[in-house]
Amino acid sequence: MVLSAKERNVVRHYLKVGTGSNASRKLKVFFISDIHKRKIDEKLLKKLDKDIDLVIIGGDLAEKNVPLSRITRNVQKLSQLGQLFYVWGNNDREVGEEKIRQIILQHEGIILENENMQINCHPTWGICGTDDPSCLKLDVEQALEKIEHYQNVLFVSHQPAVWEKVEQIYHPTLMLAGHTHGGQIRLGKFGISEKGSYESVGGRGKLISNGYGTTTLPLRLGARPECHIITISYTE
Repeated sequence: MVLSAKERNVVRHYLKVGTGSNASRKLKVFFISDIHKRKIDEKLLKKLDKDIDLVIIGGDLAEKNVPLSRITRNVQKLSQLGQLFYVWGNNDREVGEEKIRQIILQHEGIILENENMQINCHPTWGICGTDDPSCLKLDVEQALEKIEHYQNVLFVSHQPAVWEKVEQIYHPTLMLAGHTHGGQIRLGKFGISEKGSYESVGGRGKLISNGYGTTTLPLRLGARPECHIITISYTE
């Protein structure tokens, strides 16, 4: 269980958007959530592709008592991979909201707080993110304001429970979330949360990650730690 929690698993997913037989463009996304106390090290970075477009931290970058120096190093290493986006998790503010803001902005990252924007070099795509429900600032309607300007949308929230509210208004092309840790410690098919999953139907994808770190106990069983590379092929 200790060794399992230290694994550096990179899971690859593929999504084809559109009906064209030959997709002319590719958007490559690196998604990592629930880092908590873990370190982003060179052994992980060596497993990653060199042509990543976006790096998305899906919340719980940190938790109480994680040294700011470790958080800073983690963000610095991730920011070198591609354009950095971040959404708040339920534990992040335990180390101080302004401190997290400073670290993200120091490394030219963008904090998505109930808002959307165009993805650089992919003008038909928007990226949308919400604040976490735990801080009582979640505003899905604000996050989706003028979302129809994009042909495709990548939506990020820390908690997958937010998706139900989103899909009452809009259906993004790809939805990303973490938070559940896949149950972290599972006994067979039983766990306090469902195991992480990826599904792709009709040119739309949904990914719930097991997360990269652990909380409370530095142990995993039946829910391996993971981060993700999603390669999206699409036609303009």
